[in-house]
Amino acid sequence: MNVLTACTFDLKFTYVLLGWEGSASDSRILDNVLSREDNLNAPQGKFYLVDAGYMLRSTFLTPYRGTRYHLKEYSRHPPENPKELFNLRHSSLRNAIERTFGVLKNRFPILAEMSRYDVETVNEIVLACCILHNFLVDFDPDEEIIAQVDRDLMNNESDHELANGAIARGEDGRRGEILRDSIAAQMWNDYITRH
Repeated sequence: MNVLTACTFDLKFTYVLLGWEGSASDSRILDNVLSREDNLNAPQGKFYLVDAGYMLRSTFLTPYRGTRYHLKEYSRHPPENPKELFNLRHSSLRNAIERTFGVLKNRFPILAEMSRYDVETVNEIVLACCILHNFLVDFDPDEEIIAQVDRDLMNNESDHELANGAIARGEDGRRGEILRDSIAAQMWNDYITRH
């Protein structure tokens, strides 16, 4: 089953959409989310960082394709151009979703054994776990779980679907490219000035 979520940098879920089959593409699910009454729209002047499985849009910024992305790839060789710096920082910030899911799965082991339940029950369990997770982040953050997730992520960095990423299309895709290029150029100028 596919689960589309948005989260904050303090590891809370702000949007959860359940029920799509596992074979559905990320971009197809996002297109559906944007047409729903309870859609996931970025506030004016803001955007979401998404992996390359999604379509580049003005409010959903993907990393640059064909450019180094993972944090480990930069451990010995610093970024050499604006695209690499953007991808490095994108990966670093996007790591919040990986951490959020890691904490969720560690906190609620039932999520690893969902195959015995029907789809409706799975949806209810996952949603309940996300709601409880948000509550516990404030009132019982369990620093040991968070530390373990951070160690696991450092050892097992995922691919973030870079090989299968969607290509920008249409006017909104062009606006996304312009915004991403502008952010990358500004980051690069600041980076060069400091180094």
